[in-house]
Amino acid sequence: MTLVAGVDSSTQSCKVMIRDAETGALVRTGRAAHPDGTEVDPRHWWDALQAALVEAGGLDGVAAIAVGGQQHGMVTLDADGHVVRDALLWNDTRSAGAAADLVSELGDGDPVRGAAAWAQAIGSVPVASFTLTKLRWLRDAEPDNAARVEAVALPHDWLTWRLGGYGPTGADSPRGPDLAALTTDRSDVSGTGYWSPFSESYRPDLLTMGFGREVGLPRVLGPCETAAEAGGRLLGPGAGDNAAAALGLGMSAGDVAISIGTSGVVSAISARPTADASGMVTGFADATGAYLPLACTLNASRVLDAAARILGVDHAGLSQLALSAPPGADGLVLIPYLEGERTPNKPDATGAIHGMRLANTTPAHLARAAVEGLLCAMADGLDALRAMGVPVERIQLIGGGAQSEAVRAIAPAVLGFDVMVPEPGEYVADGAARQAAWVLSAANGGDRTVPPTWSTSPTQTYRAAAAPWVRDQYAAARELTVARHAS
Repeated sequence: MTLVAGVDSSTQSCKVMIRDAETGALVRTGRAAHPDGTEVDPRHWWDALQAALVEAGGLDGVAAIAVGGQQHGMVTLDADGHVVRDALLWNDTRSAGAAADLVSELGDGDPVRGAAAWAQAIGSVPVASFTLTKLRWLRDAEPDNAARVEAVALPHDWLTWRLGGYGPTGADSPRGPDLAALTTDRSDVSGTGYWSPFSESYRPDLLTMGFGREVGLPRVLGPCETAAEAGGRLLGPGAGDNAAAALGLGMSAGDVAISIGTSGVVSAISARPTADASGMVTGFADATGAYLPLACTLNASRVLDAAARILGVDHAGLSQLALSAPPGADGLVLIPYLEGERTPNKPDATGAIHGMRLANTTPAHLARAAVEGLLCAMADGLDALRAMGVPVERIQLIGGGAQSEAVRAIAPAVLGFDVMVPEPGEYVADGAARQAAWVLSAANGGDRTVPPTWSTSPTQTYRAAAAPWVRDQYAAARELTVARHAS
């Protein structure tokens, strides 16, 4: 049996799935935690990967490996391959002001014109999550660190580089600090702010605009191109987490995935790149050669965590409470901007509860409002995709939040579509493993145009009557939420 390994290096943890390259059958797994926070020393990702591999029984018999990782994170390297400063993660909003400045600058001082120009240039309007905005922040806030930067990588780029034997000179990096060996893939690089899905190339002018100068960037690999060979195994190009999940789910045109994890993501497969000047939809690439327009929120499963904590119940108790209240929670609305928000772009906003009356101030109503608020934010993203002409034929609900019975049962009423829920799985790591199998097959003369076919997980379909008034009352309350704190 030939084995392949897929890695999911997410915000919260590292997961490894080792599968049969031909059938996709699961052989063994491993997992290790990442530290909390919105800035992290990347060595913690490396240490977690090593621990997860040990738990998975190591890489004996593994012929290829690929890494799916959290998108946007800024990993800065000096000339000797050392990390210049802790990586800023996608959910670090300190660069919100830098994002606004960049949008305005490309429009010659007009943010509306700038947003349109950015959408035409890179398919997206930069927000605080994007790597380029973090580089602008670094340039202005930490000029000494900025001056040391020789190369910029994304989290999965850096891990692939380390797996290839590269890094600061030492026992665990025998190939040394060869920055030219850094690689990335089109799905992850499409979220940096300095790569265009229209030209399929870097935009050094935009990088210079953001950071003030050019720096080394990873080579962008094709979907089944080999990044390196190390330890007798091939390394795949890897992917951003959303693109890897799409590959793990076997998504094709017309499919939409709604992922409720640390972030909330509504993503779809498109045959052509998109450009949304409103900023609601980011025009990313996928891991197969197509495109992955998506809408991403900062707040998802942690909304459920917070509601459960407030009510003093576990997640099962939260579901039971939510399902005991009527649709619309008798007018109680929760706006879930607990950590600011990315979609819509309100990085300094806070969460809010609207419509409180004596009759709806019960634990059940609050639980229902939390679930509906989370799902309404996802529905806004779905509407934005449809407005861009992205086909929506089938919706799959995944992520940790999808394990909530209340989320599954209420989702069809809020979204207005039947919802399919696959068996719980590690779809990012599975997608990375499928990519590794594709790389292995291509290296041996196999088909380079489509990934190997693996069986997909069985699904359960949820149906409910549409409840448009839930969206209506949410929309009214959402517009009361300001973008910034009052001074």
